[in-house]
Amino acid sequence: MPPVIDQHNIYASAGAGMVGAATAGFPHYAYVPHNKSGDVWVIDQLTHRVIRKCAVGIEVQHVVPSYDMTELYATDDVGNKIRVIDPRTGRCGRTIPVIDPYNMYFTPDGRYAISVAEELRELVWYDRHTWQIKDVTPIPQCAGIDHADFSADGRTAVFTCEFAGRVAVIDVASHQVLRTVDMPVRNTMMGPQDIKLAPDASVYYIADSDSNGVWVLNGAATKVLRHIPTGNGAHGLYLSRSAKELYVTNRLAGTVSVLDAYTGRKITQWVIPGGGSPDMGNVTADGRQLWVSGRYDNVVYVFDTRTGHLIAKIPVGNGPHGLALVPLPGRYSLGHTGITR
Repeated sequence: MPPVIDQHNIYASAGAGMVGAATAGFPHYAYVPHNKSGDVWVIDQLTHRVIRKCAVGIEVQHVVPSYDMTELYATDDVGNKIRVIDPRTGRCGRTIPVIDPYNMYFTPDGRYAISVAEELRELVWYDRHTWQIKDVTPIPQCAGIDHADFSADGRTAVFTCEFAGRVAVIDVASHQVLRTVDMPVRNTMMGPQDIKLAPDASVYYIADSDSNGVWVLNGAATKVLRHIPTGNGAHGLYLSRSAKELYVTNRLAGTVSVLDAYTGRKITQWVIPGGGSPDMGNVTADGRQLWVSGRYDNVVYVFDTRTGHLIAKIPVGNGPHGLALVPLPGRYSLGHTGITR
């Protein structure tokens, strides 16, 4: 794993404008997957125009930047495949068979790609170069396994179990389940969703849709410390490029809560005029905008991160979900919609 440069901010290499040489020339596009129409729409970040549409499969959940960020993977969990997208051009390429890829992550050392097989309740470990299966980790106690983040030292991963009201802690070296941790109030409808490690690695933040807020898990991933109310349907978690703010998308409330990323203190709340369903996305490379899909409204929202003002509401296809942006700052990608460090 690349060394941690700043113990107080593990995202220090993913600050505004810190785009690596290998990806610096990529066009500034947003990639919007649709889990109902099965395609990916490519949108110019500057003009908000749809550049092209790419057919992928049956149910496309996320667009995932590769570990070195030189490829994108559109995940089709029902079709059991991913489609490679070239971020140099925004064009779709080859299709790779992958088991139930609801979501996808990469180990911090870059050795494995992990397919988060939600329906099967397991993790499928692939060689990220050859796409050969290397291991499978069954997690029967983790119904609705979907989102994850890794410890600062890269030794453990914490996966959320949406329909079980808990998280599963995985040993990255052995691929074994170390333990599960239940949320103090367990919901089995739409419980724990996205998860993000604090900049100083002191805690994990866990968005919980049914609790309408964020659980705070200690950095050792052994116990839940407290709960932060944010809004109905808390779902996605995204850090500002300074890593000082944490954006929480409240999908049923039509709001975005802004928290202090170190303390969890609520700073402010952005409200979508007329309501909405902010879901998943990322912060632009310059840190000035937050792009998120409008899951139930077939739009993409673009927020000004300095003011919280809604800059644009862009019409897209049916069921927009795990939106990704290119290029991204950082040395490497841990997957999902672009967790970089």
